[in-house]
Amino acid sequence: MSESIARIPNGMRYYCNSEAKARREVETIAMSVFAGWSYEEITTPTIDYYSLFNKGIGNTLADKAFKFADADGRILTVRPDVTSGVARAAATLCANRARPLRFSYVASVFRQKQQSHAEWRREITQIGCELIGRNSRVADLEVLLIALEIFRQLELEHDLVITLNNVEILKGIADGLQLDPNSREELRRLVDSRNAQDITAFLQLYTPREDASAFARLVQLSGKEEVFGPAQRIITNPRSLAALDRLQVLWQTIQSLDLAERFEIDLGNVSQLDYYTGLTFTIYVRGAGAALGSGGRYDDLLANFGKSEPAIGFVLNLDALSDLLSARSNRVVEARRQTWETISSVDRDSLELFREALRKREIGKCIRIDMNEVGTCAN
Repeated sequence: MSESIARIPNGMRYYCNSEAKARREVETIAMSVFAGWSYEEITTPTIDYYSLFNKGIGNTLADKAFKFADADGRILTVRPDVTSGVARAAATLCANRARPLRFSYVASVFRQKQQSHAEWRREITQIGCELIGRNSRVADLEVLLIALEIFRQLELEHDLVITLNNVEILKGIADGLQLDPNSREELRRLVDSRNAQDITAFLQLYTPREDASAFARLVQLSGKEEVFGPAQRIITNPRSLAALDRLQVLWQTIQSLDLAERFEIDLGNVSQLDYYTGLTFTIYVRGAGAALGSGGRYDDLLANFGKSEPAIGFVLNLDALSDLLSARSNRVVEARRQTWETISSVDRDSLELFREALRKREIGKCIRIDMNEVGTCAN
């Protein structure tokens, strides 16, 4: 069945004029910030093997990709994620380079199936960075400060909240309960739903009700330094306690830098990406209908390509971010408004017309040739 060429597929859209300018300005600011922190730009292939993303972002998101067969029968996909490709490049093309590696990018990702009830887009443009080769508080803090600087330069800092968690807290509890992979995923889904009653009911299959209720209270904890005391009284296993301690040390550093106003702890904020292994964070701005970015540590991913290496990074959703700026009539949209100088084509030949146009452009004037009346303008 043929489709009208006047229509575009569901989940795709055009960007024109102020919207396109907002997107370009956000890109320019973000890439400038990355460069200021010594991140080099990288471009990954748009089409790649499905197995790359299946190993990287996991089955859940990889199965949302557009898939098709190559001439040799191998399954290809249009890129649903950038981090997996960057990780492979680090482990192969850049295997002998000094660590840490610092990469940044602007790239579209494509996902065929709807992820939420929010506006559905099959093409999403991501702006992101990856720091590969270090597992330390210094590395964690560096990427957080880069994200903060981007939003500061976009004049969104005062409405910004970056929520922090460590997925090792949940993984330590799941280990203690001896949950199989399917049960772990179900627990993660329930935690993400924030429904304490359902979490308690599920965990009662594996632990006494008192312990199940305590865990349900744990994942409801959010705020600032006051979160750590109650959490330490609930958590008993060494793996989860070590993760909570690392999160607390990071928080203390954020406080010492007088940045606590922009950050919060949220122990119920669990990532959907299988490759996260430690710190995770989500970026929110007041007035936006959904998160504008997310990131975290993925120390196991590079082992899929040979050598195991620690890594951390984040992505921003350019589409959602530029939509927010456009809706607010932010300075990014208003910036660089141009006053046009109209050059009339009436009763002039083309040589004279374009000599004037070139003179004005050489001195930086913004021009518009009036073509409504061609007069005697020669061909």
